[in-house]
Amino acid sequence: MSTSLQPVHALVPGANLEAYVHAVNSIPLLTPEQERELAENLFYQQDLEAARQMVLAHLRFVVHIARSYSGYGLAQADLIQEGNVGLMKAVKRFNPEMGVRLVSFAVHWIRAEIHEFILKNWRIVKVATTKAQRKLFFNLRSQKKRLAWLNNDEVTAVAASLGVEPHEVREMESRLTGQDMAFDPAADADDDSAFQSPAHYLEDHRYDPARQLEDADWSDSSSSNLHEALESLDERSRDILHQRWLAEEKATLHDLAAKYNVSAERIRQLEKNAMNKLKGCIAA
Repeated sequence: MSTSLQPVHALVPGANLEAYVHAVNSIPLLTPEQERELAENLFYQQDLEAARQMVLAHLRFVVHIARSYSGYGLAQADLIQEGNVGLMKAVKRFNPEMGVRLVSFAVHWIRAEIHEFILKNWRIVKVATTKAQRKLFFNLRSQKKRLAWLNNDEVTAVAASLGVEPHEVREMESRLTGQDMAFDPAADADDDSAFQSPAHYLEDHRYDPARQLEDADWSDSSSSNLHEALESLDERSRDILHQRWLAEEKATLHDLAAKYNVSAERIRQLEKNAMNKLKGCIAA
């Protein structure tokens, strides 16, 4: 059994997306028996032709999934291309002994690649980095089709369902409603619109003489207070802190316990008391 060949250009989503969709929809679906035979050939014999046929027969499913992400303002062809990458990864990892059809297994990989592409390209500044933020991004995007700003009850419900704090939901909602803005004004901007660009109202305080002098004074004051606080400690406490925090080779609690002929727990208590005293002196 072999899948009918298609022209190479017709199986690459590009400018003529309609022709691509027509081409992939014309490729016959695999029966369960055909799919298992191909999967076994790939899994046990590394048959690349079997992999090619499995990918081709499932390209239509990638198109179907990619269309559900059409509201993100990204080119449909790009979404399909990323989904195809996920499909190929799924085919490579598919085990015919799992007892499921390839399409059920591949959905996760297809969506994962599309999600990653959306998160990288939806905004200039990445809107979600952690797993919880990604779940928030796509859940809130789907709700935005029917809601304006979430009310308190909806925020609480979303936070509870995703295992995050309500303020994280509000933060992601704010990111979703934000727009990218160029830092510098456009080349053809007039005087009035140019002053609205961030370059005119966001200041860089790193080299402000007053700020630099203030930072230097704070550093000198902190250093002086630290030395005075250390001098206020007894010799043993001062040595414990030095050995535990300042020495190039840090001593363990057991090393110091052997040195002072006390228990490791006693060293830990002395260290804690000395640190508390230091904090009190520096804050005073």
